[in-house]
Amino acid sequence: MWVATVPQQPAGPVPTIFTARPNPKLVCRYLPKPKSFRFGAFGIRLRLNKYKVSAVKKQLPELETQKPDSEKLRVGQEKGEGFDLGWLPAFPHVFIASMSNFLFGYHIGVMNGPIVSIARELGFEGNSILEGLVVSIFIVGAFLGSIGCGFIVDKLGCRRTFQIATIPLILGALISAQAHSLDEVILGRFLVGLGIGVDTVLVPIYISEIAPTKYRGSLGALCQIGTCLGIISSLFLGIPSESDPHWWKTMLYIASIPGFILALGMQFAVDSPRWLCKVGRLNDAKAVIKNVWGASEVEKAIEEFQSVIKNDGSDLDSSWLELLQEPNSRGCIKLHSLVVPFLYFNSLRV
Repeated sequence: MWVATVPQQPAGPVPTIFTARPNPKLVCRYLPKPKSFRFGAFGIRLRLNKYKVSAVKKQLPELETQKPDSEKLRVGQEKGEGFDLGWLPAFPHVFIASMSNFLFGYHIGVMNGPIVSIARELGFEGNSILEGLVVSIFIVGAFLGSIGCGFIVDKLGCRRTFQIATIPLILGALISAQAHSLDEVILGRFLVGLGIGVDTVLVPIYISEIAPTKYRGSLGALCQIGTCLGIISSLFLGIPSESDPHWWKTMLYIASIPGFILALGMQFAVDSPRWLCKVGRLNDAKAVIKNVWGASEVEKAIEEFQSVIKNDGSDLDSSWLELLQEPNSRGCIKLHSLVVPFLYFNSLRV
């Protein structure tokens, strides 16, 4: 029997493809196919995804650089980014001033519910003209009060002007609550309007000069919030007037309470730093800025106030007729379109 013999050859060198570092592309080509696993009796399947080596390599540096949310929050708190309380020192002063807007809203709606009871008790029931006059006479007083507000503020400052404006507010509410005739109600409502006119002009000025620049818009929103809350409160308190014919007296007595709060709160409030700088009380202005805005803003704010005061009389040659010229006339037309419907609807009885 013949047996074929194969000559033995010496083994050659091992190919470099097996000795060198494996190529990810070649290794991935021989990876096993993804399998499906079944867990438990519910038949939940888990399918392993196919990973590409190149994609994993690119994602590894990103995963290493990511920080957990707790660490980010801790770093933000250390830097003071999590809790910004820079508005807090000015908030009590702004809140007290916004009490004037609450009174404004309250007196807008205080007569809407009990006007029928008032007309019946005082003897002008069915006279729509007199009923509309009682409701809207305080708008006339507000118009006159707003005209004389600027002169008082320039002389006495915002804080004292607030306290002076509370006098007609309180007196008008008490006179209206104790009225036994139509003339007394109209007089009380007119006095209330005088105080409201001063305050509605003064509150935005006071807030803009007290609040830090960063929070001026947010704190300024308290004006409108106070007005809306006043209207809602007056309408809510007017519900019992349908069953109690003398409930309107109680509502007008309640209107004097925010006036007392405003007068007392302004005794502890700060004055406008711009006005203090204008009248030469620089030390008081610096103290207010330091307590409300912060010590780092003192020098910068004083320089800005002095620059504005220095150029305050540069436009004395201007006249009121410029309001009717472009582009100022557009703003006057928009203001007129807002004021006229407001006065009209407030003269109507709900």
